[in-house]
Amino acid sequence: MDKPFEEFGTMVFNESEMSKRLPRPVYQSWKKTVANEAMLDRPTADAIAHAMKLWAMEKGATHFTHWFQPMTSGTAEKHDAFIEPDSSGEPFARFSGKMLIKGEPDASSFPSGGLRATFEARGYTYWDVKSPVFIRDNVLCIPTVFVSYNGEALDYKEPLLKSIKVLSDAATRVVNILGDKDVKSCDISIGLEQEYFLVDRKAYDKRLDLRMTGRTLFGSSAPKGQELDDHYFGSIPPRVACFMKDVNQELWRLGIYAKTEHNEAAPGQFELAPVYCEGNVAVDQNQLIMDILRKTAEKHGLACLLHEKPFAGINGSGKHNNYSIVTDTGQNLFSPGEKPATNIRFLTFICAFLRSVDEYAELLRMSASSTGNDHRLGANEAPPAIISVYLGSYIEDILYSLYKNEPKVGSSEAKNDFNPVSGLSYIPHDNADRNRTSPIAFTGNKFEFRMLGSSMSASFCNTVLNTTMAESLNIIADQLEGIKYLQDIREKALDICKGLIHDHKRILFSGDGYSSEWVKEAQRRGLPSIPSFIEAVEVLDDEKVVVLFAKAGVYSVKELKARKKILEEQYRHTMDIEVKTLLELCRKDILPAMARELGIYGKSLGYMGETKCSFVSTRFNELAKLTDETYAQCQRLEETWLQAGTLADDFAVGKQIHDIVCPLMQDVRDCIDRFETISSRHFHDLPLYEDMLFDL
Repeated sequence: MDKPFEEFGTMVFNESEMSKRLPRPVYQSWKKTVANEAMLDRPTADAIAHAMKLWAMEKGATHFTHWFQPMTSGTAEKHDAFIEPDSSGEPFARFSGKMLIKGEPDASSFPSGGLRATFEARGYTYWDVKSPVFIRDNVLCIPTVFVSYNGEALDYKEPLLKSIKVLSDAATRVVNILGDKDVKSCDISIGLEQEYFLVDRKAYDKRLDLRMTGRTLFGSSAPKGQELDDHYFGSIPPRVACFMKDVNQELWRLGIYAKTEHNEAAPGQFELAPVYCEGNVAVDQNQLIMDILRKTAEKHGLACLLHEKPFAGINGSGKHNNYSIVTDTGQNLFSPGEKPATNIRFLTFICAFLRSVDEYAELLRMSASSTGNDHRLGANEAPPAIISVYLGSYIEDILYSLYKNEPKVGSSEAKNDFNPVSGLSYIPHDNADRNRTSPIAFTGNKFEFRMLGSSMSASFCNTVLNTTMAESLNIIADQLEGIKYLQDIREKALDICKGLIHDHKRILFSGDGYSSEWVKEAQRRGLPSIPSFIEAVEVLDDEKVVVLFAKAGVYSVKELKARKKILEEQYRHTMDIEVKTLLELCRKDILPAMARELGIYGKSLGYMGETKCSFVSTRFNELAKLTDETYAQCQRLEETWLQAGTLADDFAVGKQIHDIVCPLMQDVRDCIDRFETISSRHFHDLPLYEDMLFDL
């Protein structure tokens, strides 16, 4: 790609391409469909499909697929060729409106949580008209939702789209009441920062734990880690730079504005961040980014690790979810603005967000939970598992001054005597320093949800943010509707904000989220602290959460129960794989290596006779003891794990695994790590941390 930007978006059937290739009435009909103002009829769908097929075939595409996001960690697709025989048996290319809009991929083996039995195979995919169609590897990929025969969501995408519509209605309602009648709809704007590790493929292939689980189940720290901070934002290694170049070119062809790339804090760790875009498109693009990172790494003799904690002792990887709400007229509703009316709107939306977070803190915690993220959240590298919001002293002062009618005592900004409303007109864009220890931080005109794990889909956390925010906005709108004059509406809105600040100020925290003092303070405030993924999942049974989603029409009661079951099953299966992998490595690699090295020292002692060598005798005794200990710990781990599997339900199994089996896995790991620190490379020939982290 000599001129990369000339090929930008060439593999996307975007709005520009549609406007050029579709008859004007067909294009306008599609636009109305995207705006939720009309439904596509069959002739219009056929016309779009025909133009799409011609475009795709010009690009070399031979197949099409409905690309969807089942309740797994990735995406799914089934390819169908355009080619079919005509009535005389001659080949011709066919792609109809029906093929575009609806598919039946079967997909009976995907997780359903009991929404359908395996023998009930029908599952349907439906085109998401708001997400652009694209080409990858000569396949026309059509972003879709995935539902059961009875219409229940079997994916992450359909609930996200429903939540965006619910939020749009609520946000538009409030904006209209506050005086801006031109706004017809709102959307979320999402920016997803993706962190990842790269290791040499040869080292990766030798590590069964990396191949099976995505993380190292053992490994002693390298002599050097990240203590010098020399990798962070440092010069990108040439091999990695070549990889990044290919990633960027692939993303640019797909119309993804890959913008920022840099070395992250840990050795071997990097980050990629695209430009913000509409919510459902941003989620789709992030799924593509993760897939392209993995596949491009293979071409460069590398392996891309997206697990939240692939290496102990150094930083893990997250996926920061930058969230804002934007009107169809281009106004960011979390931007302070310049006019008093806009400022009141800003206050209203900020306070609505605070209510959403405080009322549904457990649900937000759950939305960022995964087996991998359990290893990351709460450590001094990621936000704590306790939910709080950081606004920065300037915005926080404004809220407190509004609430108390006086500046907040002790604040660095308290000396500024300003009117709590008109002062908003002069808030600079960067109104506060960043707080990297906060789970949710306000960063000028958006909230950065920093808890999400690097391997996770961003669909569910945004579904939660949208639905909870919609509820808060609708409650505010209910109180404002019926008031005749705009000035009275503004005064009432400020009164509502004062009440929301009073009720939910406990969620505000500007200090060090890593400190033990914050844990005590959070407990004093009554903020929930949920230590694990398996416990976080229980919130989906909470009546308050069930009512929230059911009332909004985002999840039915049946769908929520299914998702709870799926997540519990996933935790159990993931941990089963980790335990089995660790035991296999011990029996086939670690214990034999220990025995071989032990034998060498034993022979050396025999050769020496009465000659004494402190090193050999000490090392022999140390290895003998460590070998027996490792073997005993493996036996104990296996017995406890098998016993846990006999419990009645997946939650009970998961809780037993988290509370009892995981500590035993750590005991086995401690033994192996101690062996690594004293073993000879001749016997322990698995790649070490220094081999994997510093070989790029």
